[in-house]
Amino acid sequence: MNNIWELNKYGSSLALIGESGEHITYNELESEGEALAQAVGRRCLAFILCKNEIGSVIGYTGFLNNGIVPAMLNSHLDKDLLNNLIEKYKPDYIWAPAEEHAEFPDMEIKYASHEYILLETGYKAEYALNEKLALLLTTSGSTGSPKFVRQSYVNILNNAESIVEYLQLSSSERPITTLPMNYTYGLSIINSHLLVGATLLLTEKTLMQKEFWTFFKEENATSFGGVPYTYEMLDKLRFYRMKLPSLRSMTQAGGKLLPELQEKFAVFAKEKGIKFFVMYGQCEATARMGYLPPDKATEKKGSMGIPIPGGKFRIIDDKDTEIRSPYIAGELVYEGPNVTLGYAECGEDLIKGDENSGILFTGDMAQFDEDGFYYIVGRKKRFLKIYGNRVNLDEMDQMIKAEFSVDVATTGTDDHLYIITTSSEYSDAIRDFVIAKTKLNPAAFKTIVIDSIPHNESGKVLYNELKKYYQETMS
Repeated sequence: MNNIWELNKYGSSLALIGESGEHITYNELESEGEALAQAVGRRCLAFILCKNEIGSVIGYTGFLNNGIVPAMLNSHLDKDLLNNLIEKYKPDYIWAPAEEHAEFPDMEIKYASHEYILLETGYKAEYALNEKLALLLTTSGSTGSPKFVRQSYVNILNNAESIVEYLQLSSSERPITTLPMNYTYGLSIINSHLLVGATLLLTEKTLMQKEFWTFFKEENATSFGGVPYTYEMLDKLRFYRMKLPSLRSMTQAGGKLLPELQEKFAVFAKEKGIKFFVMYGQCEATARMGYLPPDKATEKKGSMGIPIPGGKFRIIDDKDTEIRSPYIAGELVYEGPNVTLGYAECGEDLIKGDENSGILFTGDMAQFDEDGFYYIVGRKKRFLKIYGNRVNLDEMDQMIKAEFSVDVATTGTDDHLYIITTSSEYSDAIRDFVIAKTKLNPAAFKTIVIDSIPHNESGKVLYNELKKYYQETMS
């Protein structure tokens, strides 16, 4: 079985520091993970209910380094959605915060460490696992979709090594967490920094909380990552005036940053001697596919950059012919060893092998300039990024219809989801339902009531015709 990290290599160096000051060395992270894996005793599927806490990282690294396949889920996931996933996949174990035990009264605690508990579900390895399968990550975690991305050991290690190379990471790094562990971007920060023996600063606090910045300064954080919403908030927080002498680099992914804001942060970073990396990725490519070198951050504003080391981009037209001229839009295709194995939608899918063969059709529309820098110009698929979280709009429509039996269509732009319905009676309840299910910022959701939702003759919603309704609300 493949080990992702050689944790003992970094011995007594600090691996993790929690927000209350608790800490753990690399040797301790290794031994804690092995003890947990011994309590499980075999290769199987386990759910991890994630938090940015030491216990959560012990579970993740311990499982991955010892052949146990974790499925990463947010610890705040709606309980009905979580129970549906448990029924669908029947994991042998759940590694969860200790306070979650009351949610699973029939499950026995088999092991405990750092305020996390190992719960035995009683399902007993119902499904076979492919030997390459290392990890399951959800593409739309907030809607409780049963669709997971199947990542291999090679995918994870290769992408982490590539990130280490282009970010030039070393053991002196002290990144602070700003993103959840179950989110591919947040997890990639953990993967790459543990690879070089860095010290991860773990906190559940947000950038809007004073405690986050106190922890940042006390522990001399050197970097953080953020989605577009993160940078919008930092802009409002007058981040540029903060005194953060330890800060060396900032990364951005999870959707396209407004070019003006990208330029603003790039100029600030250059003045302060900080590296600012704009990046591009998807869960289906493990995490990262492209990055914009910091020295190009102002010159190429609006660009997501060039392929990561070991990767390759091309753009194809609607006849799958490669576009070789600049400034012509087509679908972005990525090739590299970090392209994942494929999807799983139920436990029986976990035996499947590599269905992608290293090629990913991203669903993003892009073009490149005369210097070979790529720009995302739109999307082919029906999903949005809401504060960095990918929300599948087709799944959202189905979820609302199942609950309310109304005519509804969801649409919008990144960070702005519009729920368009013909029901004025249920409009507020629908919005509250979506907020409760996704647990995302309520500011992202707005309900619009119209007389009738336009359909074509085969019954499909004409989403382009809905733009006029939400564009009116934006103007």
